[in-house]
Amino acid sequence: MKKVLALTVVFVVVTVMALPTLTVYLLGGPAKNRSARIFRGEDISIRVYIAAEDRIAEMNLEEYLKGVVAAEMPAEFEEEALKAQAVAARTYAVKNMVMFGGEGLTDHPGADVSTDIHSGQAWLDEKQLKARWGEPDYNRYWEKISRAVDETRGLIMTYNGEPINAVFHSTSGGHTASAMEVWGFDYPYLQSVVCTWDKQSPRYSDSKTYSPEELEQRLGADAGVMAAVQNGNTDVAQIIDRTASGRVDKIRLGTKNFSGIELRQKLDLRSTNFTVDVEGDKLVFKTIGNGHGVGLCQYGANGMAKAGMDFRHILTYYYIGVTIKNLLGS
Repeated sequence: MKKVLALTVVFVVVTVMALPTLTVYLLGGPAKNRSARIFRGEDISIRVYIAAEDRIAEMNLEEYLKGVVAAEMPAEFEEEALKAQAVAARTYAVKNMVMFGGEGLTDHPGADVSTDIHSGQAWLDEKQLKARWGEPDYNRYWEKISRAVDETRGLIMTYNGEPINAVFHSTSGGHTASAMEVWGFDYPYLQSVVCTWDKQSPRYSDSKTYSPEELEQRLGADAGVMAAVQNGNTDVAQIIDRTASGRVDKIRLGTKNFSGIELRQKLDLRSTNFTVDVEGDKLVFKTIGNGHGVGLCQYGANGMAKAGMDFRHILTYYYIGVTIKNLLGS
């Protein structure tokens, strides 16, 4: 009886000691490996509102990011620039994900992010990317972008321990803009910085010409642009004030004042960094840069990468004082 009791005690002790190991094995290996597996993003899902199809799809976070980077940045860019975009895109996603404390989409309950570029990050699926790149280049570009996402897997940017608003734009045109001058609220990490690396951008400069009739159609007849031009008024357009980064803050056209942001939207200008010239009976708007100008400058990032700077250097240049950390802290 004592022998049976002793064997029973030994069995219980061994079982209790082995149970954690067995449990870990069943869950996917040792704790260290399991953490690494989670860190790789295999267990992190994001719910994405596919705007073009009016539906919500659940997908792997890292795979979703590959579609974002492919949609938001030219695949021809340097890999360090693509890595910077991957970290910015991941930070944006995590900031909005409900599982990480984000608010998700109020207009599409149950979704974390949207593919609508007006309210979220762009995203393209395999079929769309094959149409964009063509079959011969698809595999090469997809492998390149996948590598950029994989090699930054789990990395996000934080400020005071919280994921940042990782906004980005195409081309800054000499200086990025602060969040304050564009949206009226301040973030310590979204300040204006000099950007001299984006001059090779095909969107660096642009010009749009409007007749007085076209301007009044877009701005309203009460702007008085047509009357001013017909009367030979060469002062029909006057920039009243510019922001600290050189963008138009306020402008008068005819007899009406507009903010630079408002005029950019109404006239479909590439940026608020513009000048206006009267040429004959038309007004010519010449812009520098492309986009709102806040945060990461994508063409600037590519220029920095070509100059030998890595993605960490790029990100901490455009986002002031941020920390790049592992999503799960491992």
